[in-house]
Amino acid sequence: MAVQGSQRRLLGSLNSTPTAIPQLGLAANQTGARCLEVSISDGLFLSLGLVSLVENALVVATIAKNRNLHSPMYCFICCLALSDLLVSGSNVLETAVILLLEAGALVARAAVLQQLDNVIDVITCSSMLSSLCFLGAIAVDRYISIFYALRYHSTVTLPRARRAVAAIWVASVVFSTLFIAYYDHVAVLLCLVVFFLAMLVLMAVLYVHMLARACQHAQGIARLHKRQRPVHQGFGLKGAVTLTILLGIFFLCWGPFFLHLTLIVLCPEHPTCGCIFKNFNLFLALIICNAIIDPLIYAFHSQELRRTLKEVLTCSW
Repeated sequence: MAVQGSQRRLLGSLNSTPTAIPQLGLAANQTGARCLEVSISDGLFLSLGLVSLVENALVVATIAKNRNLHSPMYCFICCLALSDLLVSGSNVLETAVILLLEAGALVARAAVLQQLDNVIDVITCSSMLSSLCFLGAIAVDRYISIFYALRYHSTVTLPRARRAVAAIWVASVVFSTLFIAYYDHVAVLLCLVVFFLAMLVLMAVLYVHMLARACQHAQGIARLHKRQRPVHQGFGLKGAVTLTILLGIFFLCWGPFFLHLTLIVLCPEHPTCGCIFKNFNLFLALIICNAIIDPLIYAFHSQELRRTLKEVLTCSW
């Protein structure tokens, strides 16, 4: 990706430089201090990307096949899967081109590779932004379905969901294009970091509020059955664990990448920050891992989706 502090991987391959770890220009550690580097091989990138690609493609195909899943909630889940699919697909394409260049099986001019790299960067960045947006949209959809259940079907309609999806995709493409064009401007990087923090806070507030409401509901049911303490505590603990896993995975997979962007602004030439910059490929791999985990959290818990998935896998169209 065209992030300040990391070399463009395609052009790096053209110059026969190592691609498993990004070579840092602005923030390279020139002091000789030892850094903890986690090397992510191109083979691992390909493996993670292909797993995510297949998994999310199955989610999209499953939702498209079953008309009962053509609801606003599954519309957002389908678009999340499509975003994750594009994140993985763009990284698979980039890694495949790198391997072909290094093996001498593909010959291309620097200008062609530059254009291809720009296209891949825009696809990757826009799909990452849209993925974050759809995670937020799913949280908002669930919040409305719980706190405004009686008005949910009149408020969250399929046409409105489609308009929201279109707006998210257009905004993601526009802002990712600006990000790629002006990636060396501090304001652009700060906007991305603020956007990530806003999504994190939004999801945390909504899911914590939903958990509190669910605990109140469980407490009310327990009072009716005169079993207040066991039911309430057990449900609250299970909900807290689920919430911790959901937000923990989100922060663990996305946080390092945006920490990378933050440090580019705060300490681009500091040796310690330079050590962190050298793990840029690890941060991208974590995002691809999140693309693998998302279907497990948001899609495959649905019994009807799993049933339709079996039909897709057995080609029962």
